[in-house]
Amino acid sequence: MLKNDPLWFKDAIIYEVPVRAFADSNGDGIGDLRGLTEKLDYLQDLGVTAIWTLPFFPSPLRDDGYDIADYRSINSIYGNIEDFQQLLDAAHDRGIRVIIELVVNHTSDKHPWFQRARRAPKGSVERDFYVWSDSADKFPEVRIIFQDFENSNWAWDSVAQAYYWHRFFYHQPDLNYENPAVQDAVLELADFWLSMGVDGMRLDAVPYLCVEEGTNCENLPGTHVFLKKLRGHIDSKYPNRMLLAEANQWPEDAAKYYGAGDECHMNFHFPLMPRLFMALRMEDNFPISDILKQTPSIPNNCQWALFLRNHDELTLEMVSDEDRDYMYKAYAQDPQARINLGIRRRLSPLLGNDRRQIELLNSLLLSLPGTPVLYYGDEIGMGDNIYLGDRNGVRTPMQWTADRNAGFSRTNPQRLYAPVIVDPEYHYETINVEAQQANSNSLWWWMKRLISTRERFQAFGRGSFELLHPENRKVLAFTRTYSGQHILVVANLSRFVQIVELDLSAFNGMVPVEIFGRTKFPAIKEYPYFFSLSPYAFYWFTLQPQQTYIETPKPLSKLPVLTVAGNWKDIFSQAEIKSRLESILPNYLSSFPWFGGKNKVIQSTEITEVIPIDYQQKKLL
Repeated sequence: MLKNDPLWFKDAIIYEVPVRAFADSNGDGIGDLRGLTEKLDYLQDLGVTAIWTLPFFPSPLRDDGYDIADYRSINSIYGNIEDFQQLLDAAHDRGIRVIIELVVNHTSDKHPWFQRARRAPKGSVERDFYVWSDSADKFPEVRIIFQDFENSNWAWDSVAQAYYWHRFFYHQPDLNYENPAVQDAVLELADFWLSMGVDGMRLDAVPYLCVEEGTNCENLPGTHVFLKKLRGHIDSKYPNRMLLAEANQWPEDAAKYYGAGDECHMNFHFPLMPRLFMALRMEDNFPISDILKQTPSIPNNCQWALFLRNHDELTLEMVSDEDRDYMYKAYAQDPQARINLGIRRRLSPLLGNDRRQIELLNSLLLSLPGTPVLYYGDEIGMGDNIYLGDRNGVRTPMQWTADRNAGFSRTNPQRLYAPVIVDPEYHYETINVEAQQANSNSLWWWMKRLISTRERFQAFGRGSFELLHPENRKVLAFTRTYSGQHILVVANLSRFVQIVELDLSAFNGMVPVEIFGRTKFPAIKEYPYFFSLSPYAFYWFTLQPQQTYIETPKPLSKLPVLTVAGNWKDIFSQAEIKSRLESILPNYLSSFPWFGGKNKVIQSTEITEVIPIDYQQKKLL
């Protein structure tokens, strides 16, 4: 069940999943809501605590569902509203929250709002649901986002005999937020889905809501006024809900979408994402450290969303022209891999299927300040198909097994909405969930262990962040601190062995304990601390007081107490409570006389198996 926690998103592991691409339950070649519901156990096992579903609304599907024709219904190819309610209920039963899309910037030109607007008289409320002009020369300062497909932000409508405004494809007219009726309609849409139990909403293309002559029509004050209105409306009616902004902006502009903690709860850190790849290829921590230094502090009730890849291209809008050229040369030498101002590749192909680099970037994703967002299939290293057109090459069917259609669907392969990956290096017969779950050394198992480890330390989700500045810039190092919990992260961005000395004098006398192997390192002194790192290696350490390690048995004057709300059996079923129990066991065990003769140090404890006992049946016997 879900915890009553308004800041749940800070500790979340978010999994982005296109319904169409995940699992087909009825054999028509298209993934659906029932298929996604059937795979919730898989996501729970992986460690996912929230799923972000891409649009599943009725749509012409000319932009993968972001061209919405009806906000209040479900596209029949995915199921119906009852199927969605079942998904919500099943996810909540597993402690998984559901985030959906609220595409607030534009609609499809097939939406009834637009069909009504184009026929309504000028100046009417209906007509003003969208932005119209008699000339295509208005707003000349505004950039064109989809440069490979559009040569103007205006499109002519023969019925209205006027031009309408669009920031994306010409068939996606932008809504007019100067019209109060539009704002009221969006609030009603939020009510519709939140009242069903949706936990969060991603606001697509939020910087472009408002327009104003003489500006670039991005990040305008009117946009923030509406977001405050939306946030206030939701907070007053729906507790523990979250708004996630998609604002592909420089850090100082992106941070404004938090307001004073009264606009969006979360926002994607777009500028950081390409710089992770840049730092890895340059073997230099500067791209990462520089953008993090440019990132303003944010309200305590807000959080960045971090990602390596998603359903779109690896966008290079928030880098300089020089850096963009470098990224193209480093990661997209094949011109087919380039689209708009970005690269249409998945994570594994971008990194040459190098397991060490994949692990390194995922370790940073889960340890840098923010909430990690995983893209479906990246946990098994899925490949892509850049020859499918648009961004569809990174939206191919999930690879479950080596069977027909990669276990995604029972249909004839020719009916699939998109072909499965048959590239020899990423072929679904080799790269699939079933094969990796059977191999404890697979990428899937490694990701599962990494996620499980992160969930044990709230410092990763809620802790402060401090960069360290070693002379060796091939090494990235930083600390995370929360409620007396200190985490040290050290990562080698180089393909060669590196040595580094870190100034850890602030933690003088503390003991670094490597989190995964629980290996105790020498205590920190006032002089620089020395590390040697193998190629692309990373370390996560807890920094613990030396007295944490009990050398001799000591009787406890008072037994430790663990307070649990609800059923006591939750101790073993909920990872956070189980971790708290494991943390108090060392002192308890070492207090017994039988432990004194072992001459051992308990570094940590782990509950690996739980055997239920039926007390009622035992009493009857």
